[in-house]
Amino acid sequence: MLIVFGILIILASVILGLIVLVQNPKGGGLSGSLGGFSNQLMGVKQTTDVLEKGTWVFASLVAILCIVSPVFIPVASGTSSKNDELIKNAPATAPKTNTTNSVPLQNAPVQDSAKH
Repeated sequence: MLIVFGILIILASVILGLIVLVQNPKGGGLSGSLGGFSNQLMGVKQTTDVLEKGTWVFASLVAILCIVSPVFIPVASGTSSKNDELIKNAPATAPKTNTTNSVPLQNAPVQDSAKH
C-alpha cells in the first residue's frame, strides 16, 4: 500500500511541477503563447483559472497523501528490531575485567632483586 501512495505522490508532484512551470507569474504563460486559438476556445482568463485550480488541487492532493500515508505503515506486533533486542539483553553495567594477572607467564624472565 505504501508503494501505491509513493507512486501517487510522485505522480501528483510531477503534474504539479508541470502546471507551475506552464504558468507565467505575469499572466502570459501558456495562455499567451497559444495565440488566437486559446482565445477562441476558452479565453485567456479561463486558461489561467484552470491552471490555478489545477495547482491548488494537486498541491492539496500531495499534502493529503503525505498526511494519510503513515496510517498504512505496518506496526510490528511483538517483534522488535535487532538493535532493540541488543539493548534489552545488554548488561546494566560494564563487565568487570580482571586487572591482576593471576596466571604467571611461562616464558617471562624472572627479575632477581638481589642483582640490582
